[in-house]
Amino acid sequence: MSADGFFFQINTGSTEPIYRQLVEQVRRRVASGQLVAGQEIPSVREVAQALAVHPMTISKAYSLLEAEGLLERRRGLAMRVAAQHSKAQPALDRLELLRPTLERAAAEVHQLEVSTRQALQLFDQILNQEKGGAA
Repeated sequence: MSADGFFFQINTGSTEPIYRQLVEQVRRRVASGQLVAGQEIPSVREVAQALAVHPMTISKAYSLLEAEGLLERRRGLAMRVAAQHSKAQPALDRLELLRPTLERAAAEVHQLEVSTRQALQLFDQILNQEKGGAA
């Protein structure tokens, strides 16, 4: 669950499509062990209503995750995390999932000509806000 109590968060201002944002969130939660084998995920209808997006967007994300083997579909029942994902990935593997996001952030820091110190201070502030909001 996110800090606001719902399963997913989307950034409507992002250039990344909503379905891709959802796929990445599930990947990260499975990698970190927040989602484990057998855990059910909210239905397409629930997510579409909560996020005010078209159900086909959610369905596309779920289908991609199913094709990757992260989720499994059960006829008449909620989708769930596939059986092989019973524990978190090692910390080094999780860090590699974070790398593309940090590389994009680093490029923006350079483009905006913000100092490393200022960027790290801002990142630290954001991380601490997230911890405070989720607790």
